[in-house]
Amino acid sequence: MTHRAPAADSYVPIAETHRSGYAESVHHGAVVALAEDGSVAWSVGDVDGAIYPRSALKPLQAVTMLDLGLDVPDDLLAVVCASHDGRAEHLAAVERLLAAAGLTPGDLENTPELPLDADAADAVIRRGDGPSAITQNCSGKHAAMLATCVINGWATAGYIDAVHPLQQRITADLLARTGRVAHVGVDGCGAPTAAVPLIGLARAVRQLAVDRHRVHAAMTRCPEMVGGPERDVTRLMRLIPGLMAKDGAEGVYVAALPDGRAVALKVADGASRARLPVMIAALRSLGVDVAGDILSEHVMGHGRPVGRVVALVGQP
Repeated sequence: MTHRAPAADSYVPIAETHRSGYAESVHHGAVVALAEDGSVAWSVGDVDGAIYPRSALKPLQAVTMLDLGLDVPDDLLAVVCASHDGRAEHLAAVERLLAAAGLTPGDLENTPELPLDADAADAVIRRGDGPSAITQNCSGKHAAMLATCVINGWATAGYIDAVHPLQQRITADLLARTGRVAHVGVDGCGAPTAAVPLIGLARAVRQLAVDRHRVHAAMTRCPEMVGGPERDVTRLMRLIPGLMAKDGAEGVYVAALPDGRAVALKVADGASRARLPVMIAALRSLGVDVAGDILSEHVMGHGRPVGRVVALVGQP
């Protein structure tokens, strides 16, 4: 049986790509912005429809692992929540997570890939190596999953199976925190991933920020471990004190502040270039100070900026 995501008419235009003063493309999607008291300040599109948040679920998955006994310092917890660049500092953190549990990179079951960071990927290729599990951007989450299995006496082999006790607990906790799990599929890294309501995602991540949860503390103290120095998720957290933000594949973004303001969005066509402009516009509509155009998504022509991606929603 096929479970369907929100229908096409559940999405509305949320961003345009402008090239040389002409609107070239339109991105549709759904956005929800929460006020300090947790009420919906505004929303567009079907925010009750279930979507795959993909890696935007990692902070919530990390909460379950902490509840199951995982206890690591902030830099390692941040890489547990990360879609990291595969830089040296990220790989060292993953190796520390594994070593503390008596494990090695050979125990990882996530999909082998080259690092996201171009220089790191080039270095792998120059060494004569290829894609590996540890250099794939989800290896921090997977190392933590393995460590959590060791702590609880669960099998490490097959830890990514949906019927494994760890994955069953993660899914049950996501249901409790987001209000609904419409479907469970397989993520790009091989682990199970849940489809949850966009508004449920916003509320769940907001609660972590309001509670100043350990996950919030780790991500905001070590934003470079969550992505990388040039990644917008890291730059956004550095720019806005206290903001916890996480990107997800296929055009998902969630962010929350300890005062209760939060935003979650899904770009219907999965385009990542529309995520950041819409997130910035939504945060500004809530009164969050996002200074200048430091995070603009430029449209390139002949090697230079000739346009930009412009949000159509959330303008103050």
